[in-house]
Amino acid sequence: MIRSIHTVNRNMNILQKKQENTSANIANVNTPGFKFQKILTSTLDSEVMINHAGGANSDRRQELGDFVFGNQIDLVYKNFEQGFLMNTEVATDFSIVGNGFFTIEGENGVTNYTRNGNFKYNDQNQLVTMEGNRVLVRQGNEEMPNNYVDFVISDFADYTSLVSTGDTTFTSNENPINAFTGQVRQGFLEMSNVSMVDEMVSMIEISREFEANQKLLHAANETLNKAVNEIGRV
Repeated sequence: MIRSIHTVNRNMNILQKKQENTSANIANVNTPGFKFQKILTSTLDSEVMINHAGGANSDRRQELGDFVFGNQIDLVYKNFEQGFLMNTEVATDFSIVGNGFFTIEGENGVTNYTRNGNFKYNDQNQLVTMEGNRVLVRQGNEEMPNNYVDFVISDFADYTSLVSTGDTTFTSNENPINAFTGQVRQGFLEMSNVSMVDEMVSMIEISREFEANQKLLHAANETLNKAVNEIGRV
């Protein structure tokens, strides 16, 4: 019985993490450059359940069959598929078509990377993020028009090396590769790749799983109460 309660508790903790993750995805559905996160789970390996109520002929031990004692989190990953491009006609809005990230001067000299091209100019006429972090650009070219911005675009061979430092920013211990073959579009923003339909379906499924586990917990609680109040009298 204690093992069953532990199993339900384990499942509830995982469901809570999945609910928090889904809520974060929904909250950022309108955040430019946001990439949704998904939690993948699997069931634990089955174990043989036994009790010791088989009687003298069975040495009081009997096997009840295989039982799975809960789930486990296998992987938490970001989906880096491109979001749709929204035409803002704002000169300081930029989007990347294809792979790659804008390169940002982060706090304490740490380089960050983002797909969020919602920029502005600061008092020093530097292109910065809305948080004020400088966007890295290459040296100007006299042959280029004045409104042309030649960004430092960074890409990575393995996106699993990216670590979130904010809703749309990442850092990495891996060296970026400079092999950009895509396109930077001015006056456009890449929107979130969150699907509200998928997230709402996920939220409903999580809610139903919560209800099922609550019923199991209630049943276990009633069984324990009966054991204490009735068997204890014998």
